[in-house]
Amino acid sequence: MAITSPVKRWQDQLILLLGLCLFITPWIFNYPIPSPEAWNAFISGAVIAVLAAFDLYKTFIWAVVLNLFVGIWVAISPWVLKVADQRPLMWGTLIVGVAVAVLAAWELRTDPDLHKHWPGAGHAT
Repeated sequence: MAITSPVKRWQDQLILLLGLCLFITPWIFNYPIPSPEAWNAFISGAVIAVLAAFDLYKTFIWAVVLNLFVGIWVAISPWVLKVADQRPLMWGTLIVGVAVAVLAAWELRTDPDLHKHWPGAGHAT
């Protein structure tokens, strides 16, 4: 198995850091624990970080696609969870969610290793 260049996987590295940052935000911003916004940060942050780690280890198109969707969820979650009036929480999750979604979409668009895994791409067996 060939090791993928770190420069080539920089989006995954940033997504991993963003997931870890999201995971610790309940402590940084003193969210009430337990609360929907704390659980959202814990679960979404862990999922984002784990998926990025999987994709850093080996190219998994499903991990990038799932991170795209989790990023979108995180970006809209303050309004779904009705906590958008809490400005630090709203801006933090919005920024992390948009950044994760943009980085995942960018990776899907530009990473040639992922293009080999698209349905119908005809991988060699």
